[in-house]
Amino acid sequence: TLEIFNLWGEQPAAKQEVIRIAHSFLQARPKGTIAELVEQPEFQRACREAGLTHLGGPMLGCLTSDGVSVWVRTLGQAEVSVQVTINGEVRRFGPVTSTRETDFTAVVPVTGLPRGVVLPYRLLIDGQPVPIPENAAIHTLPEEGKPVRIAFGSCMHRWGVGNPRLSAEIRERQPAVLLLIGDTAAQDRDNHLGLHRLDYLVRDLTAAWQQLVAEVPVYVTWDDHDYFNNDKWGIPKGFSEEDRQGVWEVFRQCWNNPAYGLGPGRGGVFLQTRIGPCDVIMTDNRYFREKGNFLGTEQMAWLKERLLAAKGPFVILSCGTMWSDYVSAGKDSWGVFDPQGREDLFRFIEEHRIGGVLLISGDRHGARGFRIPRPNGRDFYEFEGASLGGRSGPPVRQPDWTTQLYGMSGEYAFSEFEFDVSGPDPKVTFRLFLLDGKTFYETTLGQEQLSR
Repeated sequence: TLEIFNLWGEQPAAKQEVIRIAHSFLQARPKGTIAELVEQPEFQRACREAGLTHLGGPMLGCLTSDGVSVWVRTLGQAEVSVQVTINGEVRRFGPVTSTRETDFTAVVPVTGLPRGVVLPYRLLIDGQPVPIPENAAIHTLPEEGKPVRIAFGSCMHRWGVGNPRLSAEIRERQPAVLLLIGDTAAQDRDNHLGLHRLDYLVRDLTAAWQQLVAEVPVYVTWDDHDYFNNDKWGIPKGFSEEDRQGVWEVFRQCWNNPAYGLGPGRGGVFLQTRIGPCDVIMTDNRYFREKGNFLGTEQMAWLKERLLAAKGPFVILSCGTMWSDYVSAGKDSWGVFDPQGREDLFRFIEEHRIGGVLLISGDRHGARGFRIPRPNGRDFYEFEGASLGGRSGPPVRQPDWTTQLYGMSGEYAFSEFEFDVSGPDPKVTFRLFLLDGKTFYETTLGQEQLSR
């Protein structure tokens, strides 16, 4: 854990001591909580010596047409507020109380903001301002009809969380939001809830992550490594429903999503939102999966309802694993588990003439894009972006992948859509960026091309 914490530069000794104590305490407690950790005098002392005023955040999420939500983790029960200056008027939102039951997290809604502005903000805990990244600001959505960028990717794991160049390059693009579609921060912890929480604590005390999420709202689903472990799904062998519920609860407390699947007791982390001209539908391919039923019956019904309700002109539809079977022959994905379910879904989209659908995916380390030809002549386009952690993965190209758009592996990179709806045929431009700021691949598609 300390090796990961110091991966991108030696951290101050006092902060390393905080992580060391947290690791020792939480590793010994499979159901350990941050609330229990915070109550330990040794941990309190270490936090004071490290100058910590809170343990996580601000992390932005839940972007709307007039606001955003701010997630924070405190060092004990506290009143959390956010202060924003709007047209010269200081407005305070909250307070929201962080409690032991929420593992000392609080989410503060910030509403009533004008469009198309950048608003620096302050975080107050028990009425007192606390240090946050200098770049912390709320970028509200532009006016209707203006271009909007949405960044996305997966497989950040623990290696990419602290990458300062990755954080800076994403922020430089000023996306409206960042979609993280699996394997972020928590790594192969199975049902050890204490270590799940430790991984998120390390994330939250890492400067590059702090700078990223203080400015760019994030929406998150999980994949295998931040669910239980490699290729695990449903209730993995040797584990229980209680374990699955426990992992779900930790995930819910550690992120800032507008929804988490079917909610408490029913589970899942799928969600739907709307960003500019785009409906965003993020599926959960782990919690409900069965052989022959990849998303589960309830989630599939929900997904079809959301697709029918989509306003368009574009729809981003995410899956933690790949939609197509080109890479690894559909391993741990639709092609092995539920090819008929995928076919039924694609036909549903076609029969209901749902246009502008963009498929995004992850899991297979690297980044690859494919055109997926359909029997009726329509093409789906898949953009896989499992490159946020810089991991090497399966082959990036094969001779028989005749519809491949691009491929890379073993480098840090992130993906972006930019939407321009100013013309009669709305356009989306996809870009894959490397950390030197160069564009590895770029293509522009019209809404009509994505609909016929």
